[in-house]
Amino acid sequence: MAAAPAAAGSRSGRGRRAAATVAAWGGWGGRPRPGNILLQLRQGQLTGRGLVRAVQFTETFLAERDKQSKWSGIPQLLLKLYATSHLHSDFTECQNILKEISPLLSMEAMAFVTEERKLTQETTYPNTYIFDLFGGVDLLVEILMRPTISIRGQKLKISDEMSKDCLSILYNTCVCTEGVTKRLAEKNDFVIFLFTLMTSKKTFLQTATLIEDILGVKKEMIRLDEVPNLSSLVSNFDQQQLANFCRILAVTISEMDTGNDDKHTLLAKNAQQKKSLSLGPSAAEINQAALLSIPGFVERLCKLATRKVSESTGTASFLQELEEWYTWLDNALVLDALMRVANEESEHNQASIVFPPPGASEENGLPHTSTRTQLPQSMKIMHEIMYKLEVLYVLCVLLMGRQRNQVHRMIAEFKLIPGLNNLFDKLIWRKHSASALVLHGHNQNCDCSPDITLKIQFLRLLQSFSDHHENKYLLLNNQELNELSAISLKANIPEVEAVLNTDRSLVCDGKRGLLTRLLQVMKKEPAESSFRFWQARAVESFLRGTTSYADQMFLLKRGLLEHILYCIVDSECKSRDVLQSYFDLLGELMKFNVDAFKRFNKYINTDAKFQVFLKQINSSLVDSNMLVRCVTLSLDRFENQVDMKVAEVLSECRLLAYISQVPTQMSFLFRLINIIHVQTLTQENVSCLNTSLVILMLARRKERLPLYLRLLQRMEHSKKYPGFLLNNFHNLLRFWQQHYLHKDKDSTCLENVSAPSPGGGGWAAGPRGGQLSVPLPRPSARGAGFDLGPPGAPQPLSLCPELLHQLLLLERDRVHPVEPRPPVTLCPCQLH
Repeated sequence: MAAAPAAAGSRSGRGRRAAATVAAWGGWGGRPRPGNILLQLRQGQLTGRGLVRAVQFTETFLAERDKQSKWSGIPQLLLKLYATSHLHSDFTECQNILKEISPLLSMEAMAFVTEERKLTQETTYPNTYIFDLFGGVDLLVEILMRPTISIRGQKLKISDEMSKDCLSILYNTCVCTEGVTKRLAEKNDFVIFLFTLMTSKKTFLQTATLIEDILGVKKEMIRLDEVPNLSSLVSNFDQQQLANFCRILAVTISEMDTGNDDKHTLLAKNAQQKKSLSLGPSAAEINQAALLSIPGFVERLCKLATRKVSESTGTASFLQELEEWYTWLDNALVLDALMRVANEESEHNQASIVFPPPGASEENGLPHTSTRTQLPQSMKIMHEIMYKLEVLYVLCVLLMGRQRNQVHRMIAEFKLIPGLNNLFDKLIWRKHSASALVLHGHNQNCDCSPDITLKIQFLRLLQSFSDHHENKYLLLNNQELNELSAISLKANIPEVEAVLNTDRSLVCDGKRGLLTRLLQVMKKEPAESSFRFWQARAVESFLRGTTSYADQMFLLKRGLLEHILYCIVDSECKSRDVLQSYFDLLGELMKFNVDAFKRFNKYINTDAKFQVFLKQINSSLVDSNMLVRCVTLSLDRFENQVDMKVAEVLSECRLLAYISQVPTQMSFLFRLINIIHVQTLTQENVSCLNTSLVILMLARRKERLPLYLRLLQRMEHSKKYPGFLLNNFHNLLRFWQQHYLHKDKDSTCLENVSAPSPGGGGWAAGPRGGQLSVPLPRPSARGAGFDLGPPGAPQPLSLCPELLHQLLLLERDRVHPVEPRPPVTLCPCQLH
């Protein structure tokens, strides 16, 4: 009996609704089965067939079930919303219904955030779940996009207030109900449409926050050039809107992370490069180009990044934004944290802001405030920090993109570096508060507070700005540039051309430049501080590239070498990341510099200290091999110089004596080759292969290459792995040739860093790897370049064929190797 009405009813919309109702009730005259309706609705969402919306039920039926299931009247409200939101509606009643729905969902969303912060057990949120299950999300998307529909040549319009309510409800549902954000992300036309809602200040904050969450889960990156009137949209943003918009840009201009741990291997990188050549620029690169084409975009970012707190938005405007945050869930935590800071300060300053309950406000829309109310300075600072960290991130990504030189020129012209220098003490490196503020997208266990994040973004920006670019001298002031010139004059070497070409009107002002300020805080940083890694990377980037004796001496005179050695030896640093950054920095600081080796020997003045230093080096060659490479190259250069000062250093320096021993070099060679394989090569550990090649190149110069290879053969036999090591090395060399013959950034780096230094400081050793890949948690600062000494020295690409030939000769003389086994674990880093 139940099937007949269903079949007959299938011929009309009314019949389909009746059939769905009958099925939900389990047949004519049956009683509702618990959970049956919700189950069918969920299946309808997944399949797109059957029950999918509240409009498929009668109001009587929904009211009856609501009494039993306690749905808070949400299905009935959705039924009314559907009826009052048709194309010819004036939307007046529709907005009233939204006002009824909104508090039901916002209360749950607030509870969700509170529970998440307290790390309590998972809680169910029935109102948002029911709202989504009965088709509320899809209905709101249709309502929001009504302005895209034209009737008789006229586009429909809905009020900003109604759009704001729809956006708020959508966001609250995304917060509490799993899967909603991903479903919205699949609606590409809706995502693009959301950008148009940012033209109104009333809906900007809600729209921007919803877009950010949607883009965070979207599988494919959107293209900004598809956003209608992008240039006009961005140009019309005020400074606050532009700063918030940077949160969205951070997602759209960064290369997407596929979540695959193998994607960072050089094998995967080669495959990706071949694929990219056929596909053209990535979406992130297209988006970067679209932004840079907007007139004044980079200039406005620089002004935001360097704006002083006193120059920020006035109190009234800030209070208005805080009120929006107060009623908008995503920023409720921000406001709570700001108000805690404000209340603490107001107890001392007797000035406080009184925020009324939501809805209670003056006629001008601002919260009630006393006549003597002043905005606490700490709130102004936190407000500015939240803006600046987003802006610095976007600038950092642009600095590492395809248009790097264009961005470099613009941020130099707009005086970003001098502006940051003026903010260093009072804002960037001020003592950070113990605020419990959690950034959007982070959890309570993450220590990325705004203060900490701002410092890290600032250091990453300095690293990207200085790395292999002449503009790095803008980090100094006029007096410090004069000091570089004096160092060159005293050493009787030509001044570095980049120093001579630096526009003095664009450098830092004040008593100290930005680099000197960074060195000062670096030396004061606590031993356990996570900033040590980023600080060392930023300073190392200043030295990277063609070696400059003047640059090295500038830093040596400020006690940098002694600080590094203290951290490595006396504090016995345990952090692998910090140790790697310090070893890399030490290598750049000492490379070819006799004075640096003298200072090293003066500090490491006992055998006990030297043994601690060696222990740190040998604990992980992946971390320390850049220093080994630089010392090896320096030793080779010193041995070919006729100078009393150099001869004295060679006779006294423990480190040079240690590296000069053939057993030491062979030990390094064996371990460097053993801890890497073609399948596991990355930008981090490829430096191990490069360092081993440097050792062999220098052996070749002394006609010892066959000897070194035969010694390696004996060592692999003694370890009972005959053939394994040299076979592995053979495969690495083959891959090395293929990888660096590609005309990508690494190949260019190889060619550039082999040039002699114009300042008489030597030849560049290069970074560990390619450019920083945002948003990885740490930069890849290790690279492919080689310092080969005088012009005409053998280059790595010419060495490979000879090495391969020598390996083939050894192949004829040895027994065929046994089946490959796992490598001998000679390095502790393999245990991590």
